[in-house]
Amino acid sequence: MSSPGSRPVSPAAASQLNLRGAVDLSALRRPAAPPPAPPGQGNGAAAPARGTQDGNPDSGPEGAVRPLRVDANEANFQDLVELSARIPVLFLLWARYSPESSTLLQTLEDVVDSYDGRIVLAAADIDAFPQLADAFRIEAVPTAVAVLKGRPLPLFQGPAAEHEIRALLDELLKVAAENGVTGSVRGESAAPQEAPVPPLHQAAFDAIEAGDYAAAAQAYRQALAEQPADREAKAGLAQVELMQRLEAISAPQADALRQQAAQEPDNLEAQLAIADLDVSGGHIDDGFNRIISFIGRNFGAERETARVRLLELFDVVGIADERVAKARQGLARVLF
Repeated sequence: MSSPGSRPVSPAAASQLNLRGAVDLSALRRPAAPPPAPPGQGNGAAAPARGTQDGNPDSGPEGAVRPLRVDANEANFQDLVELSARIPVLFLLWARYSPESSTLLQTLEDVVDSYDGRIVLAAADIDAFPQLADAFRIEAVPTAVAVLKGRPLPLFQGPAAEHEIRALLDELLKVAAENGVTGSVRGESAAPQEAPVPPLHQAAFDAIEAGDYAAAAQAYRQALAEQPADREAKAGLAQVELMQRLEAISAPQADALRQQAAQEPDNLEAQLAIADLDVSGGHIDDGFNRIISFIGRNFGAERETARVRLLELFDVVGIADERVAKARQGLARVLF
């Protein structure tokens, strides 16, 4: 991707802004944050990038972020898309190698700040977040794209004068108003705030922190009793129950169980215990395949017990994981 030469914006282009035919950004949707991971699996989130007024995320002093500027990254992108349902979000896709990027970013910060919170500026470094460049189908940087109600509206590419930018943003606000998007974040942080954790989920998290897995499991079961479709509670319960099972297995017991599982392939308890150890240790495919093989060889109540445990481990790993999708296919083959 190269930096363009001067490609001035025509004010007449502002009148062509509309949502008709705009592409939905669902391909970049961020999955919901999972409950705490079982032992042996990391669950850390990357810290958000720090924005500055000069367009270089690494060079500015602490606290230099303007209230209407947020640095877009993979972690907060979906939040920004959701924010666009009530406030237009102006994405500037920039790169360090583009000398025009820093100048344009400074200009956009000044212009957006003058709109009294009715527009939020999201600066996206395409080297750090290349998926966004693909989603917006940009050919060069810097490029400005507005997102309104989750849909992108290309604005301009390359350098632009302040009066040209204002003409486009004035029209953007008209289109936003026609679509019922009239919010403001003046006096608030531009970054959307996370929804509060449901009380029973918080109780489960607190119990996990205290090492009380039984209390955590009880909190998740109560959450499911109240909301049977609560997928996060279901995944959390599966993870906590895995923690409980692992806590009961000492290192010498694990060695003995592995030997027993190798010698007795149809010993249900041994196979399930080793599958737990495999999944918790990151050997996801091995754990899944062990249970699928057992299901393929056995019938009756033991087969159903193994199938239920496999579905619980799917929830532990995450239903969107490609290894889960592959294992579901394997399960279907042995069942049908």
